[in-house]
Amino acid sequence: MNSAGSRGRVALPESITSSGVVAIARGADPDRASTIALALLRGGVSAFEMTLNEPQDKALEAIRQVATRYEGSELLLGAGTVLNIDAAKRAVDAGARFLVSPHTDPELIKWAVQAGIPVLPGAFTATEILIAWRAGATAVKLFPAYVMGARGLREIRGPLPDIPLIPTGGVSAETAGAFIEAGAVAVGAGGWLVGDGKPQGVRERAALIVEAIEDARAIGTAPPA
Repeated sequence: MNSAGSRGRVALPESITSSGVVAIARGADPDRASTIALALLRGGVSAFEMTLNEPQDKALEAIRQVATRYEGSELLLGAGTVLNIDAAKRAVDAGARFLVSPHTDPELIKWAVQAGIPVLPGAFTATEILIAWRAGATAVKLFPAYVMGARGLREIRGPLPDIPLIPTGGVSAETAGAFIEAGAVAVGAGGWLVGDGKPQGVRERAALIVEAIEDARAIGTAPPA
């Protein structure tokens, strides 16, 4: 596990920042989750979030199976839709190494920081983003991203330039680059990326979104003409 920094914040894992993608599987079947994970890795995505949908025990079993199979690998496994501390504890016990929630809960963030677990709470407004950051968030999940769009993200970074944002919700290879150019540190991609879970499609889409982010980052670092 990571250790909290001097300001009580756990660093954002390189597995997220390197590719710039957090893949999200909602309601993943335990028997297919490991296959999805492998397809993502082959496509260049090493951060994999599985949401704690009901029945939660099924989701936790999927996390447990993937964590066991890929222990010691480059895969960074996380749990999403973490709504309370009890769910967070169960997810970490199952093998999750980062936590994502759709909302901002300062007590949940505090627990994660004390446990040395990267935590990405969801927020939408400037007030919510600042509350999440001040509570110790590793980065803030901007959700739902498709509502705000890349232009909205760019605007909100004006007064809050130092808070790492990860737009999630409706993100695809077609939109990911614009979010990165607008200042996102990474994106979260769910339905578009994981789709029906068929390995070839997952791998191909993973490669597409990674390429889109690499292209956007290259534009951001290119010297002015």
